[in-house]
Amino acid sequence: MAQPALPTEIAFSLPPALLNEAGETRTVGVEVEFAGPSAEETARTLQKALGGTVIEEDPHAYRLDGSSIGSIAIGLDSRMLHPSPNNNKLGFLPRLASWFGSAASYVIPCELVTEPIPFDRLREVDQVLSILRGIGAKGTQDAPFYAFGLHFNPEIPRQNARTAAAFLKSFVLLNSWLRREVAPDRTRDILGFAAPFPEDYVRRIVSPDYWPEIDEFIDDYLIANPTRNRDLDLLPLLYHFDCVRVRKALPNEKINGRPTFHYRLPDARISDAGWSIAPDWNRWVTVERLAEDHEHLNAVGSVFLSFEGESKSWADLVEHIALS
Repeated sequence: MAQPALPTEIAFSLPPALLNEAGETRTVGVEVEFAGPSAEETARTLQKALGGTVIEEDPHAYRLDGSSIGSIAIGLDSRMLHPSPNNNKLGFLPRLASWFGSAASYVIPCELVTEPIPFDRLREVDQVLSILRGIGAKGTQDAPFYAFGLHFNPEIPRQNARTAAAFLKSFVLLNSWLRREVAPDRTRDILGFAAPFPEDYVRRIVSPDYWPEIDEFIDDYLIANPTRNRDLDLLPLLYHFDCVRVRKALPNEKINGRPTFHYRLPDARISDAGWSIAPDWNRWVTVERLAEDHEHLNAVGSVFLSFEGESKSWADLVEHIALS
């Protein structure tokens, strides 16, 4: 199968920390929501282009193993529609779940999830999205009452509290600018997607004096953010650090522990021939750059604590002082 043309080429930036603690190249997983082709059609189309073996996990969830970009999972974005011995809380029998999934496929998007891949191979994800575009995959601009998400799961470079705190500080300081640049679809406002971090919590953590040990960092986060509904969801990372502490605070929350950040973006325009994940990724790299420079990070935090304007004005200011 001939490879579809890529969007207009946009370079993917690399963060300052390219290796993890083991000296291996850091990785990132990518998640993209879309509508149109079924999970099975998507998996078999990708197999023709990328090789590998298609595995049916249930009628609405498929996996492509051994492709040129690694393992890719494709399925309807609802746990309820994927029957299994450990995921049948509503009592769905497999056949009933399959039928319900077929009906729900008209209103529930598919989600494509890559395995963690090295940063320097992110351009291949654009190739995958071009293949989906070729079989009619739709995105946010095609659904007036739904918005499709794009998520990055970048591996933390060093598994300690200081690194986690630096990344979170950098993110909340840049978040007004990030939201302005992303320009989220108005549908996300209606659906209440990704609430910002509480203002009191932001002011506490950006202080140049706030460099807690891991237990304090986790407890502070869980008290202020007992939810996955954040642009930068740290629950998977904190669960990886201390699953007992996190599970005690959130006994019923769906959390899979992993040494990654979970950056949730509100807009995937997969049917737009010019759309690439590169601009969104490059903005994340900006967060990493500020996080790596602790002196600059502390200085920006001090400016934020003395700032008395509105969020829009802070976006303009932080762009000047942190990014120039």
